[in-house]
Amino acid sequence: MTFKAMARLCAWIALVMVCLPALAGGEVHKGDPAGWVDRIDLPKADPLFDSQVRNGVSSLLSDYQTRNRPDGSETFDRYAYRIVDRSGLERGAAISFEFDPATSEVTMNWLRIIRDGVVIDRLPDASFDVFRREKDAEKGLFDGWLTAYLNIDDVRVGDIIDYGKTTVRTPIVGANLFFRSVSVAWDEPIALIREKVTWPTAAPLKIRQLRTDIRPDIKTDGALTTYLWQSADPTPVLSEDNLPADFPAYPAVEISSTDKWQDIVDALLPYYRLDQRLPDDFAAKLDDIAARFARPEDRMIEAMRLVQDNIRYVSLSMGRGSYVPRSPDVVVRSGFGDCKDKALLLATSLRRLGIRADSALTDLDDGLALGDVLPTVRAFDHVIVKAVIGSQTYWIDATNYLQGGRAENLVAPDYGFALPIVANDAKMERMERKELFQPTTFVSEAFDFPRREGEPLALTVTTTYRGGDADVMRYKLVSQSVSKLANDYLQYYNRQYPGMASVAPLVTHDSRDENVVLVIESYQLPADALDEDDLAKNFPLKADVGIGNLPEPDMVGRVGPVWLGGPAFRRHQCIVRNLKAQFVGPEKPDDVITPYVAFKARWSSTPTEFQVDWFLKTIGDKVPARDIGAYLKSRRKMSGNSSWDYNFAYAEAPAN
Repeated sequence: MTFKAMARLCAWIALVMVCLPALAGGEVHKGDPAGWVDRIDLPKADPLFDSQVRNGVSSLLSDYQTRNRPDGSETFDRYAYRIVDRSGLERGAAISFEFDPATSEVTMNWLRIIRDGVVIDRLPDASFDVFRREKDAEKGLFDGWLTAYLNIDDVRVGDIIDYGKTTVRTPIVGANLFFRSVSVAWDEPIALIREKVTWPTAAPLKIRQLRTDIRPDIKTDGALTTYLWQSADPTPVLSEDNLPADFPAYPAVEISSTDKWQDIVDALLPYYRLDQRLPDDFAAKLDDIAARFARPEDRMIEAMRLVQDNIRYVSLSMGRGSYVPRSPDVVVRSGFGDCKDKALLLATSLRRLGIRADSALTDLDDGLALGDVLPTVRAFDHVIVKAVIGSQTYWIDATNYLQGGRAENLVAPDYGFALPIVANDAKMERMERKELFQPTTFVSEAFDFPRREGEPLALTVTTTYRGGDADVMRYKLVSQSVSKLANDYLQYYNRQYPGMASVAPLVTHDSRDENVVLVIESYQLPADALDEDDLAKNFPLKADVGIGNLPEPDMVGRVGPVWLGGPAFRRHQCIVRNLKAQFVGPEKPDDVITPYVAFKARWSSTPTEFQVDWFLKTIGDKVPARDIGAYLKSRRKMSGNSSWDYNFAYAEAPAN
């Protein structure tokens, strides 16, 4: 763990200590390390990197040693660092770590302060506070993990803090499976990173290197083989934002006991049986769907909505619940479930309707990396459904709510890869990302300038959401009050046109099957506000097509590509009517067309009306590091061409 991560954790712990009581369970034990543990001398920090030490703490050693056990693994990890100045006391005078009490037993082996060469044992008097942390409780997610926190007495500048602990893990599923990913360089200096794994010789470990050429020293002693990686004084890595999930942020090594995804699936398959009983009333609803809809595609959509809309999301991912779904019968009767529960329920329902369906493992944020990672249960944090009708594959997230569309226009989750839980030939599958051929958000602003002096300007805004944007807007309309939404929109227009007032309630129309949501806003700008500060003479027309959502990374020293996100296609239209002159736009369109994003503006006019349309569409999902300069230049060009100002008070002289 870097001190940046430790700082965030300790800051959170400080908050938790105020609001949550200590737990009686989840004790941190004290005891000597096992005989198999290597005890190495502390290395010295390279003074070459002194200027890059942050937060007053210089990391000396990160030592992680693991050995196989029949029912899991045993791990010893040690961390040592020096307090180099006063600021380091705030960061380094406390230690903390998280663990799952359902699968882990933690023993603190030593806690020492080394001061001027003298070792001071702090473990006998150490008393850990253990807290239940549920930072995602407001999202309905509970994992049962605990945080152990210890404030170390009498820490001084110049002290070395050296502690080690042993964790015995007994996994709930896949006890014979092992995986570890270790960064061999951090974003701050460290004297030595050491990783050692002792594993049965008969089952050689699988190794994957990421942005590093460090290889293990492998030694075999009869039935056991040790793998040792060491990274001494690695050059600190520049931290980079907006990296795609399939580009490792740090040089790393992945270690796995298997290179077959089927081994991962086999560990979970017994818990995802699709022949489980459904409650009679729920089964009757499915039978009614079968009676009313002949096409399997329609049956699929109706079953999807039945599960998405009627089973609320609550994740009790504690102990068994972190890997094992509850039965469909229990989920339906309780009325709630997490992604595992709802996916299994939906897959079971689809099977009853004659549709081939299976649960599938994926990852919400890092799914794009699943195509390359070594097999591990820990690669996933989400479960969805794969349904197959004829030659067409559908990916469905049962945790969605009020999703729109029929089979022909259903928006698949954009998670990159997924692993179906099937008995044979399990393999990672790429989830198809469809190109957008029409804007998913189309904002049309109609400005009606006053025909006579003293009349207000009228503004009507019609926004059309399609596809994934319609799903997002539909959820927003039910999850927050319409009045708050209307007020947010009003504030937006008041920042552009001070004095703008709403003259009608927000109007919405939802065509769920077509997956189109329409929102209409109505405003007026009083005549005096239009004259204030010569607003009519410097009237802005601005495109809100998401240019601000495009990342704007630093260029210096960057090696990783820039992630642009999922497909985006936006259109913004401004129509200005009742003008007293004919206005024009640029003679030559200043379009921006790159391999990654396209932007253009088009205008038309009559003697009394002016119209401009802006379009933005992402083409690729990432920008290579070598092209970032050109990308940033095009981004600035787009931003500069997304706002046009006009003197709409100008009037042409009448014809003679």
